[in-house]
Amino acid sequence: MTPPLVVLGVSRSGTTLLRVILDRSPGLAIPDESFFVPLLARRHGKAVEVASFLDDVARIHAIRDWGLSIADVAPRIRSGMPTGEAIAAIYDAYAEAAGKPRWGDKTPMYMRHLSLLDELFPDARYVHLIRDGRDAALSFLQMPEGTYTRTWAHPTTAAEFACLWRKEVTDARALGRRVGTARYHEVRYEALVADPDATVRAICTFADAPFEPAMLDYAGAVDVSSKPHQQRLLTPPTTGVRSWRDDMSAQDVAGFEAVAGDLLSELGYEVRSAGTAGARSALARAWYDTRLAAWNVSASLVQRSPLWRRRHPRLSA
Repeated sequence: MTPPLVVLGVSRSGTTLLRVILDRSPGLAIPDESFFVPLLARRHGKAVEVASFLDDVARIHAIRDWGLSIADVAPRIRSGMPTGEAIAAIYDAYAEAAGKPRWGDKTPMYMRHLSLLDELFPDARYVHLIRDGRDAALSFLQMPEGTYTRTWAHPTTAAEFACLWRKEVTDARALGRRVGTARYHEVRYEALVADPDATVRAICTFADAPFEPAMLDYAGAVDVSSKPHQQRLLTPPTTGVRSWRDDMSAQDVAGFEAVAGDLLSELGYEVRSAGTAGARSALARAWYDTRLAAWNVSASLVQRSPLWRRRHPRLSA
């Protein structure tokens, strides 16, 4: 089978834009964010039992929002099936409904679960979209209240976001070194905006996916009525780009660079603050990593618990 294509990127790095473009390829079906991959992996271990797996699938909002029902997924599941194959079968059903031969995923949360992704989907190809972390921080911290559920692990300052950005970009690049260039392709958001045609053509070549110029004509064709944080999809990617140079305070720039200036420099981005990160920024990174690890443990315990089904009733078709 043709391997799936997974779009990686820190939150607010332009991954939604790239998903919309790639989903317009006749060879790829990439739905809205899934969120359910770690959940199903935690609840079902190495292999699935049909009734239990489908009972969980019937409780997941994303699957219903994709227009799928249990009837679309059930014929593809068999007892003892490896959990990764069972999860992939959900995406296969989505791709078939879209009339596409191949599926993909774009869920920034999975930047915290890269080893799990590679275990579940050992042939997956990865496109890692990197954006200047200061611009991503501006976008993240300005997201409207209620856009998504905030937890105590979410960054609330530029420096905290720098901790997340540094860790997730570093982890994804480490994955790239492990799997090699045949399965990992790195792209800059700034290049996507400056020259979308060349950038998307290169991605499609890497992914063995057909490219059509119409993939770039998405502006105005995407329904963002319920997504106030995605209004930029109404205009072409060459307009409306945030700039940390204009919009970020000097204090926030210094705070971000104290944590992640070394990675910014490694990636070729301009760094204004002199010197290197000291003990204080190392402590901030360690504290954020601890918070994030604690949140992941808490989420795992809740998702494995029988209480999960009580909190998530089966959805109507």
